Amino acid sequence: MQKISSNSFGTLDCLTSGGKEYSFYNLNRLPRDSSRLPYCLRILLENLLRNEDGKAVSSGDINILLNWDSQAAPEHEIAYTPARVILQDFTGVPSVVDLAVMRDAMSEMGKNPGLINPLVPVDLVIDHSVQVDFFGNADSLENNVRKEFSRNQERYNFLKWGQSAFSNFRVVPPSTGIIHQVNLEYLARVVFSREIEGELLAYPDTLVGTDSHTTMINGLGVLGWGVGGIEAEAAMLGQPISMLIPQVVGVRLGGKLRDGVTATDLVLTIVEALRKEGVVGKLVEFFGPGVPELSIADRATLSNMAPEYGATCAIFPVDGKTLEYLQLTGRDESLVNLVEDYSKTQGLFLEKDSGEAEYSSVVEIDLNDIELSIAGPRRPQDRIRLSSASRSFSAFLDTAKPGKRDGGRKDELRDGSVVIAAITSCTNTSNPSVMIGAGLLAKKAVEAGLKSKPWVKTSLGPGSRVVTEYLRQAGLEEYLDKLGFNNVGYGCTTCIGNSGPLPEEVSLRIREEGLLACSVLSGNRNFEGRISPDVKANYLASPPLVIAYALAGNMDFDFDTDPVGTDPGGRDIFMRDLWPDSAEIEKCMAAAVNREQFKTVYKNIFEGTAEWREIDSPVGERFEWYPSSTYIRKPSFFETLKEEPGAQRDINGARVLVMLGDSVTTDHISPAGAIPREGPAGRYLVEHGVQPVDFNSFGSRRGNHEVMVRGTFGNIRLRNKLVPGVEGGFTRMAGDSSLISIFDAAEKYKELGTPLLVIAGTEYGSGSSRDWAAKGTCLLGVKAVIAESYERIHRSNLIGMGVLPLQFGNGENAESLGLTGMEEYSINGISESLAPGTALTVKAAGDAGITEFQVLVRIDTPNEMDYYRNGGILHYVLRNAD
Repeated sequence: MQKISSNSFGTLDCLTSGGKEYSFYNLNRLPRDSSRLPYCLRILLENLLRNEDGKAVSSGDINILLNWDSQAAPEHEIAYTPARVILQDFTGVPSVVDLAVMRDAMSEMGKNPGLINPLVPVDLVIDHSVQVDFFGNADSLENNVRKEFSRNQERYNFLKWGQSAFSNFRVVPPSTGIIHQVNLEYLARVVFSREIEGELLAYPDTLVGTDSHTTMINGLGVLGWGVGGIEAEAAMLGQPISMLIPQVVGVRLGGKLRDGVTATDLVLTIVEALRKEGVVGKLVEFFGPGVPELSIADRATLSNMAPEYGATCAIFPVDGKTLEYLQLTGRDESLVNLVEDYSKTQGLFLEKDSGEAEYSSVVEIDLNDIELSIAGPRRPQDRIRLSSASRSFSAFLDTAKPGKRDGGRKDELRDGSVVIAAITSCTNTSNPSVMIGAGLLAKKAVEAGLKSKPWVKTSLGPGSRVVTEYLRQAGLEEYLDKLGFNNVGYGCTTCIGNSGPLPEEVSLRIREEGLLACSVLSGNRNFEGRISPDVKANYLASPPLVIAYALAGNMDFDFDTDPVGTDPGGRDIFMRDLWPDSAEIEKCMAAAVNREQFKTVYKNIFEGTAEWREIDSPVGERFEWYPSSTYIRKPSFFETLKEEPGAQRDINGARVLVMLGDSVTTDHISPAGAIPREGPAGRYLVEHGVQPVDFNSFGSRRGNHEVMVRGTFGNIRLRNKLVPGVEGGFTRMAGDSSLISIFDAAEKYKELGTPLLVIAGTEYGSGSSRDWAAKGTCLLGVKAVIAESYERIHRSNLIGMGVLPLQFGNGENAESLGLTGMEEYSINGISESLAPGTALTVKAAGDAGITEFQVLVRIDTPNEMDYYRNGGILHYVLRNAD
């Protein structure tokens, strides 16, 4: 927007706050009362009013949203323009790599490379690179940080170049905190103000982020959600995000959490309930008398896990608690006043007498009914009451190892032993109540003479430096340290697979004896193969429960009847003796958490540590690629770019590269975690002079497409139906029964000129918003994916990379059609009649003859169609840059 202008509804207005006058687009001037709309749709409505231009946003779009039918199926496309973009370094590095190579492509096309520049504020928080190599001692933090900088020197050098090369682009250095907690505590504005031609314009803070848990900021009343890196890059470059006007599910909260019950227990219950309700692709909004009973930190915990229940976002309206939190976290008084004045004027402030909005459906949650819970062993939605946890694990173990169970003694490593206990992840480390609760439990345990079991790898990864400040202020840090929960780093650790190796003797016994080992973490993800290659069962739990399981040492432990240890006098100590009550926690929080901590910690946030300041990065408009680098390489996406897009072609003679079942996540598709020495990526690194000890993780090498494509579909728990009974990144080629890596098969098919397909079941691509799940798929030569259903972000990312997402007809799937994956496939109609929502014909020729079936084109909007026809969203941006 170059100037503040009115719109066809005449809603431009003025308000005064803190002695300053602001222009804004007044929802109260619309021809119909917008208060019936859910809070999240009112924010989208303002977004359309502010960006109405007759092209991307028309008056018709605004009218349709204003007259929203809560029961209608989503079918009308609107253009959402976020106020800002937030990135973390795993997804941010490839985004900056893409911007750098786009500048090269612009120059090669004879255009100004400086046109490739963020047009909205972008913050990149480096938080995903620290790993738990050292733990359980006072030097853990220092040693892990030293190793982090040693491993990631090239990446950090590149990001510092990006910070100087691009305007509107800030980098939050390593060892500051986790992206979503830093966003919550510092970066978020709630209400934006921007000077345009000497005038101030006020509007809601909205964003997209390249991490699925961007939704955490919804707890502060800010509308935002995770998108793929590809889509975020387009938003950075001024492209609106196309979306269908969604349905909105209201969650009415009533009552109050019982004593000792945590926000973690509440969120695990809500994940379970909303998965059953079915909220994929929908917005979720919390309301009801229970909302004022929840702190902003509690709300952020619930909003954080929106991807786990499948929602696009999960928002709470702005209210008095929002203002209190902004004050607590050190925001300027002028911002707090603007948030209050703007939100109340717009009808975006939740008052006691605010009426209930209209929702597509309503889910009732009584806070009084919430119980202590965990979730696992593989999915966040598989909630287990803590009172049933021991029996549940025993049943799982009987199924996983029928007749082979190693009961062993409770004082030794055996099946069911907890080998990782990690207080980790923005989900819970952002919440002082559960962190103080964990510290109080640790204090009581130490005073009773208890210790963590020797085979448990314990760690604490605070979400920001503020957490350390209030734990010290409360006098609790020393007790956490004594149980082995020393600070291992300010960043995402165990929750994203950066758990580091287990002690060699523990890992060796697990592998030699085939033990089923477990992890307990205070995170949001526990998918197969994510946490550690030595761990097969992963459980989500609150920080106090993580410590309790470290004391117990195994999952088949009944906290109601089994003592967690004995005191020096021989008295049995039970969890009920250690568990802090709500009054204890609240008293401690009141004394330990204060505004000055936030102001001090965030005063010089962009300066970074001495290690960061010492990095000598290059300067210049274009990046000078290092040919020998194994971290940052110029990608091949634009090698064949032409001024005009070519015609899309039908797919003929295609073969299936992988054939997958239901609930295949981006963790299964996208390279993540440790790089196996024996895999294609490991072989590539060795060939380029990298020793296995220096492999680092896939996430840290996301700026090298050669490594990433070799790890695509390489998850150790991937089950490809083309090779039944085999786990990992393997397949077999048509006419050949031998086992081959998926990457090597793709290379052979490429030599033959054979296009490739992926066939999958329901919820394909659920989980994190990993752009490399789509980039890797594209670089392997996959032209189309045929699935029963898709997760929103991954479907969008596939289109963004020029891969066609197709969906089986209702009630049909590979099994019902008798497909084996060995057939030769053709897909007709792409070159002539491709349009959003149309049907195409697929022919599969196999030994049994030809099977013909219809598939739905899952390109849902005209904008997505433009991206696909251009070969991807970045190609579209390049061709339209001026």
